[in-house]
Amino acid sequence: QVQMVESGGGLVEAGGSLRLSCAASGLIVSSFSVGWFRQAPGKEREFVAGISWTGGRTYYADSVKGRFTISRDNAKNTVYLQMNSLKPEDTAVYYCAVDRRGSTWNGNWRVDGMDYWGKGTLVTVSS
Repeated sequence: QVQMVESGGGLVEAGGSLRLSCAASGLIVSSFSVGWFRQAPGKEREFVAGISWTGGRTYYADSVKGRFTISRDNAKNTVYLQMNSLKPEDTAVYYCAVDRRGSTWNGNWRVDGMDYWGKGTLVTVSS
Protein backbone atom coordinates (compact mmCIF):
# COMPACT_ATOMS: atom_id res chain seq x y z
CA GLN A 1 0.00 0.00 0.00
CA VAL A 2 1.42 3.32 -1.10
CA GLN A 3 1.42 6.15 1.42
CA MET A 4 2.75 9.66 1.08
CA VAL A 5 2.92 11.66 4.30
CA GLU A 6 3.65 15.38 4.29
CA SER A 7 4.97 17.28 7.29
CA GLY A 8 6.67 20.53 8.16
CA GLY A 9 3.87 22.98 7.60
CA GLY A 10 3.00 25.72 10.05
CA LEU A 11 2.62 29.42 10.64
CA VAL A 12 5.45 31.68 9.53
CA GLU A 13 5.87 35.40 8.99
CA ALA A 14 6.37 36.82 5.55
CA GLY A 15 10.01 36.53 4.54
CA GLY A 16 10.50 33.43 6.62
CA SER A 17 11.33 29.86 5.64
CA LEU A 18 9.90 26.39 6.03
CA ARG A 19 10.99 22.96 4.87
CA LEU A 20 8.31 20.49 3.95
CA SER A 21 8.94 16.75 3.91
CA CYS A 22 7.15 14.03 2.00
CA ALA A 23 7.91 10.57 3.34
CA ALA A 24 6.95 7.67 1.12
CA SER A 25 6.15 4.07 1.95
CA GLY A 26 5.11 1.28 -0.39
CA LEU A 27 7.19 2.68 -3.24
CA ILE A 28 10.69 3.95 -3.91
CA VAL A 29 10.63 7.66 -4.67
CA SER A 30 13.80 7.46 -6.75
CA SER A 31 11.87 5.32 -9.24
CA PHE A 32 9.23 7.97 -9.92
CA SER A 33 8.87 11.64 -10.59
CA VAL A 34 7.46 13.41 -7.55
CA GLY A 35 5.84 16.80 -7.34
CA TRP A 36 4.59 19.32 -4.83
CA PHE A 37 1.24 20.96 -5.40
CA ARG A 38 -0.74 23.44 -3.33
CA GLN A 39 -4.32 24.51 -2.92
CA ALA A 40 -5.31 27.83 -1.43
CA PRO A 41 -8.83 28.41 -0.07
CA GLY A 42 -11.29 28.83 -2.90
CA LYS A 43 -8.72 28.06 -5.57
CA GLU A 44 -7.80 25.08 -7.68
CA ARG A 45 -4.88 22.86 -6.83
CA GLU A 46 -1.77 24.02 -8.66
CA PHE A 47 1.69 22.74 -9.42
CA VAL A 48 4.55 24.13 -7.33
CA ALA A 49 7.67 22.04 -7.95
CA GLY A 50 8.69 18.67 -9.32
CA ILE A 51 11.70 16.40 -9.51
CA SER A 52 12.25 13.80 -12.20
CA TRP A 53 12.70 10.16 -11.30
CA THR A 54 16.36 10.40 -12.24
CA GLY A 55 16.74 13.34 -9.92
CA GLY A 56 18.50 15.15 -12.70
CA ARG A 57 15.76 17.63 -13.53
CA THR A 58 13.71 19.92 -11.39
CA TYR A 59 10.74 22.03 -12.36
CA TYR A 60 9.15 25.06 -10.73
CA ALA A 61 6.11 27.20 -11.13
CA ASP A 62 7.03 30.75 -12.08
CA SER A 63 5.53 32.02 -8.84
CA VAL A 64 8.06 30.14 -6.70
CA LYS A 65 11.11 30.05 -8.95
CA GLY A 66 14.18 31.30 -7.12
CA ARG A 67 12.50 30.93 -3.70
CA PHE A 68 11.62 27.24 -3.46
CA THR A 69 13.88 24.23 -3.93
CA ILE A 70 12.81 20.63 -4.35
CA SER A 71 15.18 17.83 -3.41
CA ARG A 72 15.19 14.14 -2.64
CA ASP A 73 16.96 11.91 -0.12
CA ASN A 74 16.96 8.40 -1.56
CA ALA A 75 18.23 6.85 1.66
CA LYS A 76 15.27 8.28 3.56
CA ASN A 77 12.83 7.75 0.69
CA THR A 78 11.75 11.34 1.20
CA VAL A 79 11.23 14.38 -0.98
CA TYR A 80 11.65 17.88 0.43
CA LEU A 81 10.48 21.35 -0.46
CA GLN A 82 12.61 24.15 0.95
CA MET A 83 10.61 27.36 0.91
CA ASN A 84 12.38 30.67 1.44
CA SER A 85 11.23 34.28 1.25
CA LEU A 86 7.69 33.19 1.90
CA LYS A 87 4.83 35.49 0.96
CA PRO A 88 1.24 35.63 2.20
CA GLU A 89 0.12 34.37 -1.22
CA ASP A 90 2.02 31.13 -0.55
CA THR A 91 -0.57 30.27 2.09
CA ALA A 92 -2.13 26.94 1.11
CA VAL A 93 -2.32 23.26 1.84
CA TYR A 94 0.72 21.65 0.26
CA TYR A 95 0.52 18.14 -1.18
CA CYS A 96 3.13 15.80 -2.56
CA ALA A 97 2.19 13.47 -5.38
CA VAL A 98 3.77 10.66 -7.37
CA ASP A 99 3.68 10.21 -11.13
CA ARG A 100 3.44 6.45 -11.59
CA ARG A 101 2.50 6.47 -15.29
CA GLY A 102 5.19 8.78 -16.57
CA SER A 103 2.77 11.61 -17.29
CA THR A 104 5.37 14.24 -16.47
CA TRP A 105 7.95 13.03 -18.96
CA ASN A 106 7.66 16.26 -20.98
CA GLY A 107 7.74 18.54 -17.98
CA ASN A 108 3.98 18.97 -17.93
CA TRP A 109 2.89 18.58 -14.32
CA ARG A 110 -0.88 18.27 -14.16
CA VAL A 111 -3.02 17.38 -11.17
CA ASP A 112 -4.77 14.67 -13.19
CA GLY A 113 -1.42 13.24 -14.23
CA MET A 114 -0.45 12.28 -10.70
CA ASP A 115 -1.36 8.96 -9.17
CA TYR A 116 -0.64 8.92 -5.45
CA TRP A 117 -1.31 11.85 -3.14
CA GLY A 118 -0.63 12.66 0.45
CA LYS A 119 -3.20 14.32 2.70
CA GLY A 120 -1.36 17.61 2.75
CA THR A 121 0.22 19.98 5.24
CA LEU A 122 -0.99 23.52 5.89
CA VAL A 123 1.34 26.46 5.38
CA THR A 124 0.16 29.84 6.61
CA VAL A 125 2.21 32.96 5.91
CA SER A 126 1.27 36.05 7.88
CA SER A 127 1.89 39.55 6.59
